[in-house]
Amino acid sequence: MDMPSPAPAAEETTPPFILTRPERQTIPVVFASPHSGRRYPLAFLAESRLDPHNLRRSEDSFVEELYAAAPRLGAPLLAATFPRVYCDANREPWELDPTMFEEPLPEWVNSRSPRVGAGLGTIARIVANGEPVYRRRLRFAEAETRVRDCWQPYHAALAQLIAETRAQFGRCLLIDCHSMPSYPGGGLMADVVLGDAHGTACSPKATRLVETFLTGQGYRVRRNDPYAGGYVTRHYGRPREQVHALQIELARGLYMNEARIERASGFTHLQTNLTALIGLFTETDWAATLV
Repeated sequence: MDMPSPAPAAEETTPPFILTRPERQTIPVVFASPHSGRRYPLAFLAESRLDPHNLRRSEDSFVEELYAAAPRLGAPLLAATFPRVYCDANREPWELDPTMFEEPLPEWVNSRSPRVGAGLGTIARIVANGEPVYRRRLRFAEAETRVRDCWQPYHAALAQLIAETRAQFGRCLLIDCHSMPSYPGGGLMADVVLGDAHGTACSPKATRLVETFLTGQGYRVRRNDPYAGGYVTRHYGRPREQVHALQIELARGLYMNEARIERASGFTHLQTNLTALIGLFTETDWAATLV
C-alpha cells in the first residue's frame, strides 16, 4: 500500500497563518483553526526522530477546508500554517517541559501545567501516539524563535479579528475549529464535542444553538467531555465583555482516513453541513442570545 505524500516543507518565507477575509463582514463570528497547519520547516524535519507521516498524526488535518465557506458567508477565517507539533497555538506561549532543554528555563516559564506533564506543551515533547519527537535536547532560544515567529503572530491576528468584530457588532463569537481522533477500532465516542469551558467561555444559548443544529443533522454531540476547551477558548471567551468562544471538535473518522491522513468520502458531506451551520448564523437572530 502506498503511503500518502508527506506534508510540504516550509520555506523561510512561509507566513505563520493564512487569513481569509470576507468582502464585507456581515456576521459577528470569527472562525480560527490553530492546529491544521502542515508546513514543516526543513530543519525541524531533519532533527526529528520521526518521519513526516508520523509527525502529521498530531495535525487537525484539513479542518480549515471544512470551514472554507466562512468568508463567502460573511465571516473571517484564520488558519495557522505551522504544525501543532512544531508550536502549539492552543497553549500558553510559555508552557515548556524543562526536560526537553539543555539549560535551565527562566523562572517565569510555566513548566508545571498538566499539558506540559502530558508532553504536549507549547513545544510538544511527543506526538499523538506517545512517541518522542526529538533526537536531542533543545536550546531555549529555539523555543523563543518559535513563539516569536509562530505563536505571537497567530494570536496577534486572532486578537485583532475579535477586537474588530466586537467594535463593529458589539459582540463576537469565536469558533475554535478542531478535530479529534476516533476510538481504536474505528468506533467514535461522539461525532462532535462542543467545548465552552463548562459554560464559562460562551453564552449557553449560543452553545445550544450549535448543538441543536448539529444534532438535527444526525450527529452525536457531547459537551465538554472529554474536550472542554484549551487555551484559546478559556483565554478569549469572556462573555461579560461580549466575547464568546466555542471549541468544536470533529471526529476525524467523519471526513478522513486517519491512518493515511487523506480526505475520505465523508469529507464533502461534513463540509456541506458545516457550511449550513455557518449559514445559520446569517439567517437567524442568534446574536441577540449573546448577552
